[in-house]
Amino acid sequence: MKNILLIFVCFLLLFTQVFAQKPADINATKATVDLSKKLVSTTEKGIMIGHQDDLVYGHSWNVDGVSDVKQTAGDFPAVYGWELGDLELGRPASLDGVDFANIKNKIKWVNAQGGINVISWHCNNPLTGKNAWDVSSKLVVKSVLPGGEKNELFVKMLDRLADFFLSLKDEKGELIPVVFRPWHEHTGSWFWWGKNLCSKDEYVALWKYTVTQLQAKGVHNILYAYSAAGGFNNSSEYMDRFPGVGIVDLLGFDEYQGGISGKDNYMKSIAKGMSILLPIAKVNNKIAILSETGCESLPDPKWWTETLWPAIKDYPIAYVLFWRNAHDKPTHYYMPFPGEASAANFRDFEKIDRTLFLRDVR
Repeated sequence: MKNILLIFVCFLLLFTQVFAQKPADINATKATVDLSKKLVSTTEKGIMIGHQDDLVYGHSWNVDGVSDVKQTAGDFPAVYGWELGDLELGRPASLDGVDFANIKNKIKWVNAQGGINVISWHCNNPLTGKNAWDVSSKLVVKSVLPGGEKNELFVKMLDRLADFFLSLKDEKGELIPVVFRPWHEHTGSWFWWGKNLCSKDEYVALWKYTVTQLQAKGVHNILYAYSAAGGFNNSSEYMDRFPGVGIVDLLGFDEYQGGISGKDNYMKSIAKGMSILLPIAKVNNKIAILSETGCESLPDPKWWTETLWPAIKDYPIAYVLFWRNAHDKPTHYYMPFPGEASAANFRDFEKIDRTLFLRDVR
């Protein structure tokens, strides 16, 4: 009887948590509400594994429909990252050279398979006309807000973004829900929206203005992710520029390992970041994630089971997203591929019950 009661209580807690998880957008589509619930429920089962641009190019190849993860481990990722940088300029392809029409098709396929789509946006600098990494002016954020000299241009950029989100439809014509992660790594200063490039009030206003403009265009198929750079020391630092519980759905941070010698620091940084993030997520009923991570070129052949998994396995996070495998930069990869030194270890990683790939979340 005690065991039966315990099982019932656990089920009731999970049931309550899943159905209490609602998007911050009160007008979110039903599919978006379902996505929020799925992100919570899969956390009870394990951690979904994601990869940036997985289906459109990979290490040493640039053809359609291949996957380094599938070729290596026998299954596709559960989570897919897509980049919309240059969409705001009206260009046909992303800053990584991927046609936006192709990204739409891949988002549709992933959604049909039960996978998760995550959108990042390295928006070009509206004030200087250069890329997102141009930090030559501290007036960019101010210039795009109402009353600023680039506000009209920025509204056009957001309109193009809204049009893209509204074009994401499944075979029934219903809007596909996605996770959108704008203005990320803001606690650093390498993007024009970074900490030293704008005031706290300006950054928060940028977030709110972005969401308001998208929703005014009828975009309600988004869960919004707040994603700091790693290295924050306490909850005050992490939440310093938080736009509000009424806007954000997911809380995460980006953390990378710097070469094979950076293992200890990486694991300590993950532990410290999670010790700060998870209590905040719990109190505010938000979904926790590791929004970007990896170790470029994977110098440790057992990195997956001896560094990454020990670093994340004990935390209730919905997913972890690994960065891209560039087709034109031989050392710029974060996932293994056939013949890569850590490929065998990655297959062992895939077999762990709590690492969730596509067939685990269908």
